[in-house]
Amino acid sequence: MERGGAAPDRVYFDYAGFSPVDPRVLAVMRPFLEAGIGNPSAPHSLGSEARESLEAARAKVARLVGSAPTGARHVISSAVEHISVLNACRDLEKAGAAITLLPVDGEGRVNPDEVRRAIRPETALVSIGAACAEIGTTQPLTDIARITRAAGIPFHVDGVGALGRIPLAGAAMGFDLITISSNDLYGPPGAGALWVKPGVKIAPQILGGGQEGGYRSGTENLPALVGLGVAAELMRAEAAHGEPARLGGLRDRLVERLLGALPDCRLTGSRSARLPHHMSLVLRGAKADSILLDLDLCGVAASSGSACAQRTGTPSHVLRAIGCAPQEMEGSLCFTLGRWSTTAEVDAVIERLPPIVSRLRSLALPASR
Repeated sequence: MERGGAAPDRVYFDYAGFSPVDPRVLAVMRPFLEAGIGNPSAPHSLGSEARESLEAARAKVARLVGSAPTGARHVISSAVEHISVLNACRDLEKAGAAITLLPVDGEGRVNPDEVRRAIRPETALVSIGAACAEIGTTQPLTDIARITRAAGIPFHVDGVGALGRIPLAGAAMGFDLITISSNDLYGPPGAGALWVKPGVKIAPQILGGGQEGGYRSGTENLPALVGLGVAAELMRAEAAHGEPARLGGLRDRLVERLLGALPDCRLTGSRSARLPHHMSLVLRGAKADSILLDLDLCGVAASSGSACAQRTGTPSHVLRAIGCAPQEMEGSLCFTLGRWSTTAEVDAVIERLPPIVSRLRSLALPASR
């Protein structure tokens, strides 16, 4: 539910970069941080209690979902994946695996027929993100899943940013693996999960004491994982009560008003096949870093693409993949809404952004003679 309608002093529209931890999640985590708690692998009663809490958290994450492998010879992914996925592919390539990065159309969508054509006898995995974090476009996952299932190839879906906002019922939709990030569910940062369809065999990447059924060794960060479980449960309940539709309405208001008020700009990504809380655009004549600085000074926090890649200062691989011109890429903006976003905050951005762009464009014009 939205808060009051007064114009806010501070607007936070970078939920994709960092979603604040929900106070209800913190409340459940606090006893695990403050009180005595055992190691989930310990044989005593405190360890048993810790194991029960860990299993409860795991069950909550599994309910939200709906229930690079060692030795891979060929992996298929796309040109608009998150940099963490692309870097994992590059690492596999250095180890001798073949990597196919599929092209996308002008909206950032993978053509399922391209997946079918890319499959080889030695293909070991197809990994496609549910949605692109930078431009918000969602992928035709069920169509891709039908192809991978027919070919007998495991299908991994990067669900970060999409889980709880669009349907991602793992087994029902034909997925084999789903990556989950706690922070994108308003849970504690630094925690995550991998949903694995029963029967799918994976190899551990971290060897040691054999925790997590041998898949990931190391003493579990129980407070963070309990927080992740609560966050997943809240996200599931919220989705059932129409939160994605509420965010979609706010997003549409922002899109329509800004595109009408900002000349020479356009939406990036798909207008319809899009995350409900996500708006991204490119505009000419003003640079994103200057716009974001001015927005921040007037109380609006937004971003330009993926927060994980901004510090490198390199041009966006996603915007290149969808065919943006260099002048457009310099003016790339991304607004992501969340649980506490309101109509008043949307209207504050609509009011504050156009004058900033207009001023910066006037400063960029060549001096008249």
